[in-house]
Amino acid sequence: MQTQRNIFLLSGLFVIAGAMHFVIPGQYMGIMPAWIPYPLAMVYLSGMAEMAGGLGLLAPQLRKAAAMGLIALLVAVFPANIQMLANAIHDGASALYIALLWLRLPLQPLLIVWIYKSANPRFARPHGLDGLNGLTDQID
Repeated sequence: MQTQRNIFLLSGLFVIAGAMHFVIPGQYMGIMPAWIPYPLAMVYLSGMAEMAGGLGLLAPQLRKAAAMGLIALLVAVFPANIQMLANAIHDGASALYIALLWLRLPLQPLLIVWIYKSANPRFARPHGLDGLNGLTDQID
C-alpha cells in the first residue's frame, strides 16, 4: 500500500512538473545553463521526459525503466538547479529565497532514492503489525 501511494505521488509530481514546461517555458529557459544548446527544445524535451516517466511509473511492466529514466533525468537537470541558485545570487534575490535554493540542492538525491525504492519492490516495507514478517515464521 505504501509503495502504491509513493508511485501515485511520484507520478503526479512528474506529470505536473513536466506539463509546467509547456505552460511556462520561459521560466525553465531562465535556469538553463548557457552551455546547453537549443534551450527551448531542451525545456520541451525534459518536460516530455518527465511526463513520460511519471506515466510510466503507473504501469508495473514499465515501472523500473521509467524509474531509471527519471533518475537519469534528475541527474541531467541538476545543473539547472545550480544555475537557478547562481542566478538568484547574481540578481540579489532575498536571503530566504537563496536559502531555499540551497536547501533544494540536497533534495535531488533524496528524490532519486525515493524513486528507486518505490519502483523496486524488494525495498518495500514489510507488512504486518510488528514488521517482522518472515522472522515470526522461524520462531514457530
